[in-house]
Amino acid sequence: MKVGIVDTTFARVDMGAEAERVLKEELPNAIIIRYTVPGIKDIPVAAKKLIEEEGCEGVITLGWVGKTLTDKFSYIVASMALQLVQLTTNKHVIDVTIHEDESGEESELLRIALDRARKHARNLAILLLKGGEGLRPYAGKGLRQGRPDAGPIE
Repeated sequence: MKVGIVDTTFARVDMGAEAERVLKEELPNAIIIRYTVPGIKDIPVAAKKLIEEEGCEGVITLGWVGKTLTDKFSYIVASMALQLVQLTTNKHVIDVTIHEDESGEESELLRIALDRARKHARNLAILLLKGGEGLRPYAGKGLRQGRPDAGPIE
C-alpha cells in the first residue's frame, strides 16, 4: 500500500514529519511518499498527483493558513479543490489545516499542529486499513484534533 503526505514550506511546523512518523507506526508495511509544495493553493494538485501518478490509496494534506482575509480565501479555494480531488479519484484526502489565528501563542500553535497531524494520520490509517467502518466505534464521541475532545452529549 502507498500513502501520500503533502505539506508546505509556508507552514511554521513540520507536520509532515509527525504524520510520517505516525503512518509508519500504524502502517508499517506501507510505502509513504511525501510531496512538499510552497503553499496551500499548491496542495490539491500534489494530492491528485500522488493518487493518480504514484498510486497512493490515500493522502493526508498539511496546510498552514495565515491571518489575513486573503489567506482565508485562499484556503477556501484550496479546500474546495481538495473536495474535487476526492470526488474525482474516489480516494480519501484528509485535509489537516492550521489557521495562524487559532492562537496568539507560538507554543500553543505548535501543540495544535502536532496533535492535529498525529490524530488525522491515525484517522487516515484506520480508513485505509478498515474502510468506512473503521471509524464507526468513534462516531458521536465529540473527538477533536488539535483541541481537547468535546465528548458526547448523552
